[in-house]
Amino acid sequence: MPAFRSILIINSLCIAALMSFVAVVGPLVRTLRLAEWHGGLAVTMAGVLWVISARRWGRLSDVRGRKPVLLCSLLGFSLSFLALAGYFDMAQRMAWSLPVLLVLLIFVRGLMGLFYAAIPVVSAAWLADRFPSDERGGAMAKLGAANAVGMVLGPLLAGVLAVRHLSLPMYLATILPLSACLLLWIKVPATAAQQQDEESALTCTDPRIRLPAITMFLAACTIIAAQMCVGFYAMDRLALNAHDGARVAGQTMAGVGVTLIVTQLLVARLHRVPQLRMIALGALLAAAGFAPLLLTSTSLGLLASYSIAAAGLGMLIPSAQVLAANAVGTNEQGLAAGTLAAAQGMASVVSPLTFTLLYQWHWRAPFLLACSAMILLSVLSFGRLAKRRSASVRGP
Repeated sequence: MPAFRSILIINSLCIAALMSFVAVVGPLVRTLRLAEWHGGLAVTMAGVLWVISARRWGRLSDVRGRKPVLLCSLLGFSLSFLALAGYFDMAQRMAWSLPVLLVLLIFVRGLMGLFYAAIPVVSAAWLADRFPSDERGGAMAKLGAANAVGMVLGPLLAGVLAVRHLSLPMYLATILPLSACLLLWIKVPATAAQQQDEESALTCTDPRIRLPAITMFLAACTIIAAQMCVGFYAMDRLALNAHDGARVAGQTMAGVGVTLIVTQLLVARLHRVPQLRMIALGALLAAAGFAPLLLTSTSLGLLASYSIAAAGLGMLIPSAQVLAANAVGTNEQGLAAGTLAAAQGMASVVSPLTFTLLYQWHWRAPFLLACSAMILLSVLSFGRLAKRRSASVRGP
């Protein structure tokens, strides 16, 4: 359907914009003479706004409709990148003090987190509205594949543009969500708002979505560890300068995107596999992917390790989304998607500063923590599977 394809393209464009920032965050921080943990703090504050706003975006889309809320978020997301590019250009020309540099970076990055939080929330709720429960797995996996396309294009373009000037990827990132906004306006019809019952509103601790929320939190922690550290790893372990470090980081994240595309398309065909089993196996694969990174010191080893981990992570996120969507009613889809996005946002609060500080202490530490998080998730999922089997054997 044309509207579904448009939603996929919109998400692809927005994740490409977001990933263009990831490719240059390390070199950008170093160019402004900020410490690694300053970059982590900026992303952490963006995560705070993500946590605060995600469920509100979801509820607002339940009440006001998906399209108007998504239009608002896309426009705000585009303007936040324009502000980031302007900030970086001005910071290089003006003698701003360290506190001013840091406060402005936190403010602008916070705007990005605030407006981006709505995009995956409303998109997932839109898919849950349009597809029956037995088709949601394939639809969510295709959405993940579309995001992965953006993960390929964004870092590649950012790496090419960053060689000329580090602010150019930010100006590119301004155009992408603006184009998505235009596409949404033209191609996606408005949908009726859902009647929301205050007494039956989904809570953050609802047992129906507890494991999906934990999955999203731990998966997001692992992804953030990879994103925040890849630029620093390229410069420090591979002995590259800022521009070459941005290029290698971009190439690595592009490789991750290619792996995610293949994985998500495979998951779409395996929608009959139980989501809990997919989460358990995906977490194990992600943990196995990060392990070789502790030993390698080559760009090829970096790419291979990240790609294996990405294959596992690509199994987790759509499975968690489907598990949550199938567990709630039609008038709770926005809140359910918002709760999962809030779990991702909480990871953005906890992880960036944690992983950048760990990297400063020892470069292996963030990757060891990421492996541990994935092993924990696998244990939890296998435990839930065992309980379900035991309950089915006992019967009603």
